Amino acid sequence: MKRVAVIGCGNIGTEIARAVDKGVVRARLVALYDIEPGRCRRLASGLERERPLIAESLGQLLGQRPDLVVEAASQEAVRQYGEQILKRGIDLVVLSVGALLDSETRERLRGAAEATGARIHVPSGAVAGLDALKSMSLVGVDRLVLRTRKPPRALAGAPGARGVDLEGLREPRLIYRGPASEAVKLFPANVNIAAALALAAGREPLVEIVADPTVDRNIHEVEAESKVSRLHIVVENVPSPRNPRTSYLAVLSIIDLLRSLTGSVYIIAG
Repeated sequence: MKRVAVIGCGNIGTEIARAVDKGVVRARLVALYDIEPGRCRRLASGLERERPLIAESLGQLLGQRPDLVVEAASQEAVRQYGEQILKRGIDLVVLSVGALLDSETRERLRGAAEATGARIHVPSGAVAGLDALKSMSLVGVDRLVLRTRKPPRALAGAPGARGVDLEGLREPRLIYRGPASEAVKLFPANVNIAAALALAAGREPLVEIVADPTVDRNIHEVEAESKVSRLHIVVENVPSPRNPRTSYLAVLSIIDLLRSLTGSVYIIAG
């Protein structure tokens, strides 16, 4: 049974830990780490079966000899810890995918992984069609657009929403239009799918973000064109019960990825 450690004990880290605790993911949860240790203690106190170490440092976490580390914290955590994890030959699941749009970070992690044989895994997140985009990328994606529409409360606190009266909105308002590499900096908790699309397609999408008080779901529309196919996907996601900035589908995609990485038999259609 694989040994799993989690960095980041917020909403997503909690869901991951509970999935392991309930046996949805067949693994052992050996360590938790967060810059706020109280979060780890609260998470661990709610588990029935697992008794993970509450690590006070990355070194302590790695001392538990995990086979797989899940980053569920922030882009800064990817930059700060990712290379060290991979250099130990430990696989890394990156949830703050926006960090990988920084070329320097991406190449550092790629180099560490290639040197040890460790692997970097990225979940599909809150969008569909990444498999088709990866196939299209073999001949080149000529056009890629992501339009994200979210309730205003889901965008509250994002650097890119500063100066926007989100509470006072009565009609949809475009608050960002530009490249994915800038979007993931301005909306780090909202558009990880922009980074996932970029990695799958081999090019950055043009990103449009709309604060829309008329919707109660996180809506993502993807348009892609290449000489072999035209793709148009619309996904309407229910927000995660504990965090409206995150779609529940994104949480489930992470758990499903962990099932595939830790299970002895896992059948994938397609």
